[in-house]
Amino acid sequence: MFAEVPPAPPPPVPAHPAAGPPTGAPPAPPVAPPAAVPPTAAPAAPEPRRYMTATDFLDRRAGEEEAGPATWGWRGRVARWSGGAIKPRMGGAERAYVQDRAVIQKEFDGPKTIAFVNPKGGAAKTTGVLAAGYTFGTIRGGAVVAWDNNETRGTLGIRGARSAHTQTTKELLADLDRFDDVAQSRIGELGAYVRAQGDAHFDVLASDESANVTGQIHADDFKSVHQLLMRFYKVILVDTGNNMRAENWLAAAEAADLLVVTSTIREDTGYSGLWMLDALQDAGYQNLEYKTVTVLSDPSTTVDAKLAADLVDVYRHRTRSVYRVPYDPALVTGSVLPYGQLSRATQLSWLRACAGMASAL
Repeated sequence: MFAEVPPAPPPPVPAHPAAGPPTGAPPAPPVAPPAAVPPTAAPAAPEPRRYMTATDFLDRRAGEEEAGPATWGWRGRVARWSGGAIKPRMGGAERAYVQDRAVIQKEFDGPKTIAFVNPKGGAAKTTGVLAAGYTFGTIRGGAVVAWDNNETRGTLGIRGARSAHTQTTKELLADLDRFDDVAQSRIGELGAYVRAQGDAHFDVLASDESANVTGQIHADDFKSVHQLLMRFYKVILVDTGNNMRAENWLAAAEAADLLVVTSTIREDTGYSGLWMLDALQDAGYQNLEYKTVTVLSDPSTTVDAKLAADLVDVYRHRTRSVYRVPYDPALVTGSVLPYGQLSRATQLSWLRACAGMASAL
């Protein structure tokens, strides 16, 4: 017998049979590849803000208050006569006054040291320090000290208001350990060494006034006193004396955030200040034209106009700004400076000069 042979299995069917065109049909056109998808675009920058924030509102209000109404001159008289119904805006001079005060009152990022320099005696350094102390003190409301950094005996203590004590930098140096404990030492304890200037709202630290004391203030002495004063004051004004080769003079110039070249309208005094700038630059002091301002004082009621113009011009090229101060009898008597007797012109001139100093800090 023959064995039964099972039928052959059917051929496999493809899962996705390709459907060809009907027989005799024209070939299909080629299919274009899909278009590339563009990359996602970066989000558009937000439109500029077109509304006023709370800070903007307060800033605008403050600006409006500073801008008026006028109190000076005919504008001020109109405002007073009208009982406030008419409020003229400030004129240019009054507006400049308000702006200068605002600059002087600005907050600093730390204590600032301003050194008044000119190696010639009679260059108005001491009177400049006192006038600046009066200006910064009354407008900022305190936290200002004027320091006589003469290597031996200076006159800042003589020209400033008297005190119940006669302590000076010498005694402060001897007692520095009294202030070693930062947590316990207080500014009130400095009252035993500095001399308050009353309504001028600043203090004076005098240089040694004893005729029989030998020795000088060295660089380390300057640094120790300076570190202490920076703990308690926001503005430190330094009268540097006349010997720019002295250790304490050089230490003051190095530590200063700003140098103020003082000079009278005299050829020898003006030359001395320029010679000093040359020497500092040759010694490697950088950016003097940015960290130095000049104050030129009239030594009498009449000055050489050509010399004054020449000094203004040359110092304008050597320092960031130049300020003129008119002659004032109250500044040249040699006695205690009567702050309240300074002329209006002198006060406004020093206001402008101190605003220039503050803007440079």
